Amino acid sequence: MTKRQRRPRHRRPPGWPAVATAFVRRISHGALHPAAMQHALADWEREKRRRPRAEAPRWALAFSGGADSLALLLIFWAEAEGRWGRDFVALHFNHCLRGRAADADERFCRKVCAALGVKFVSARWTAARADASEAEARAARHEFFAREMKRRRLRLLWLGHQQDDIAETLLMRLARGSGTGGLAAPRPVQPQADGRVHLRPLLTLKKADLVAALRASGAHWCEDATNAGDAYLRNRVRRAVVPAWARAAGRDVLAGAALARERLEEDDAALEAWLDQLAPLRGRTLDLARLTGKPRAVWRRALHRWLLAARPTTDLSRQGFEQLLAAIERGRDTRFSLGAKAFAVVRAGKLSLKRT
Repeated sequence: MTKRQRRPRHRRPPGWPAVATAFVRRISHGALHPAAMQHALADWEREKRRRPRAEAPRWALAFSGGADSLALLLIFWAEAEGRWGRDFVALHFNHCLRGRAADADERFCRKVCAALGVKFVSARWTAARADASEAEARAARHEFFAREMKRRRLRLLWLGHQQDDIAETLLMRLARGSGTGGLAAPRPVQPQADGRVHLRPLLTLKKADLVAALRASGAHWCEDATNAGDAYLRNRVRRAVVPAWARAAGRDVLAGAALARERLEEDDAALEAWLDQLAPLRGRTLDLARLTGKPRAVWRRALHRWLLAARPTTDLSRQGFEQLLAAIERGRDTRFSLGAKAFAVVRAGKLSLKRT
């Protein structure tokens, strides 16, 4: 074979550090959600004051191997140098629902983290079932996150939700009649009951833009075959409802949903602050007099808080909740079953829990 006939050499794909550097040039730091970044940097400043010799904060990042979580990992790794350091943990949960494909995703994530010098921790869902629901898989995944973060004393968990997730979640929760608290999800800063905080800095970015930037940077990622099917509600909303919505609206519905989410979060925070000022809850007793003359939205939130404090595991239905809400608004002495030998009792303008 002559020199002219010699087969051309294929260029090797760039290494992951080079991919991260190229990618972050296309997705600038200023494009990330300001609330998430402000919270993270404030957390890091507090940590440095508490531990002056600390080289990195105690943070974790959820890494599935998909485009979203890969984009987050690359941004986080590239931005970390000179800011918060690269001593963070990537957490991967293998749901074991896709056989070899799921195992291949785990190996991919491990290789990427090894190439970037990022600590990688994974776990498998030992209780996985073929008919497991999306909610069950999500619960198992977040149990792993919580368990691992507690064991390692980590405070912040970074998640790769982006603008498409906002639109999908909004439509799904509208279908089940959620209020402002539910419609404001996913939030850029989401405190957890155990003191951890979930951060979502990609909520200002669209999936298509992230994918385009990844491809232009020479990155490859895992594709979950189940996302192409219609087994889960989110997939059906993503594949059929959102595109139809965009065509019907003739505008950027993803940006519109993201803006609506921001406004809903503001309204939700305002109502929560109002209820805090009224302070009707004392331990497990709700003082109804403090709610007199207030809008029904405030009564509803107060009852939600009371239920969480007095009966967090109640199986009260939506209809039952509405009936109890109407009863406490009337203010007359009453007794309302909460199931399993427990009653909500209104007496002398106070709501309390009575067990039998």
